[in-house]
Amino acid sequence: MRARGAKVTDIAVLVVAADDGVMPQTIEALNHAQAADVPIVVAVNKVDKEGANPDKIRQQLTEYNLIAEEYGGQTMFVNVSALSGKGIDELIDAILLTADAAIDLHAISDGIARGVAIEANLDKGRGPVATVLVQRGTLHVGDAIVAGGAYGRVRAMLDEHGESMEEAGPSRPVQVLGFTSVPGAGDSFIVAEDDRTARQIAEKRQLASRNASLAKARKKVSLEDFLEQSKVNTLNLILKGDVSGSVEALEDALLQLDMGAEVDLRVIHRGVGAITKNDVTLASASTAVIIGFNVKPEPQTAIFAEHEGVEVKFYTVIYKAIEEIQASLKGLLKPEFEEAVLGNAEVRDIFKSSKFGNIAGCIVSDGNIRRNGKVRTMRAGVVIGENLSIESLRRFKDDATEVREGFECGIGLGSFKDLQVGDVIQVYEIREKKRA
Repeated sequence: MRARGAKVTDIAVLVVAADDGVMPQTIEALNHAQAADVPIVVAVNKVDKEGANPDKIRQQLTEYNLIAEEYGGQTMFVNVSALSGKGIDELIDAILLTADAAIDLHAISDGIARGVAIEANLDKGRGPVATVLVQRGTLHVGDAIVAGGAYGRVRAMLDEHGESMEEAGPSRPVQVLGFTSVPGAGDSFIVAEDDRTARQIAEKRQLASRNASLAKARKKVSLEDFLEQSKVNTLNLILKGDVSGSVEALEDALLQLDMGAEVDLRVIHRGVGAITKNDVTLASASTAVIIGFNVKPEPQTAIFAEHEGVEVKFYTVIYKAIEEIQASLKGLLKPEFEEAVLGNAEVRDIFKSSKFGNIAGCIVSDGNIRRNGKVRTMRAGVVIGENLSIESLRRFKDDATEVREGFECGIGLGSFKDLQVGDVIQVYEIREKKRA
């Protein structure tokens, strides 16, 4: 989402809270703006809040090659307060100065309009609504328009204040009503000659997108892969959100989770708008979990989901959703086990017992020796007996459950008789290893 915004803009305004400082999302936005090679103006917000430290922001951002003009650099920093409006005029002046000094802005307003859909959502009353940025030409009400796999005729255009507009030129963001479906965030749009041409272009794009999705989902399976399939756990997800950009950002973040070859995460469907019965039916058929981002199902849909046994999770913060889904994926991983040595005992003598067989008289050199523990025997560092168990453990004439380091004991290994003086009896256990 941030990368897309950086690519379509001419100047990036980096907003940093003066009380919080530079956060991970600040660094991410900064990296995208620098990768897109666009000039950056820094707006230090919340300067009127208690605990605000604008100078600290300037110092922190020097680590990322953003050096303020007052420090001898070329980046303009402006202290602002969104609450009171302080510094907004200075911020606008800084943007205009950066535009004059760093870039030469020209746009072609003649001809058919083209640009990019910044965001899109499904409105109950108005249907699909797309926020588009015109990059070339002029967009008019009544134009046939295609954005990705969505098409329609511009029924109405609204500006940032919700006022109707008849036309929009270059660098003009507008809300467009009239699409037959919700465009994807980041889809480029173009004006077509007529409705028929627009529909044909959209259908070709839909077919290409469908084929690409099928090719991505379909995997070539070898015999070895088939045999390994039983070892792979899959978490199927259905993503629904309030706007297309949020769904795209969430899907991209989830698909970047690396859980190795044992766990597979698949997004089988994503969409914009409220969670519907169709989503629940699909989740039930594919044993998927529905993730709702800033959307919830209607009461009847929620009851239907509960009846079908479909889990529906709701989030308002992407990072929270990622954390919980990552934890779920870790739960799908098969447990790993590791060996923990409990203690070693050195054989000092061998005694024969008619009841217990050979008894090894030992001294515990380290750790603890426990009855019924898993045992191996070693001679000169070489394992000579494995998967054994202590069938008798005695301290003098008394039975014992555990003998500690430095004490003597008698150990009986049942039918195993290949013991000599100097051998080491090692007791260990297998523990489940926590996943990182």
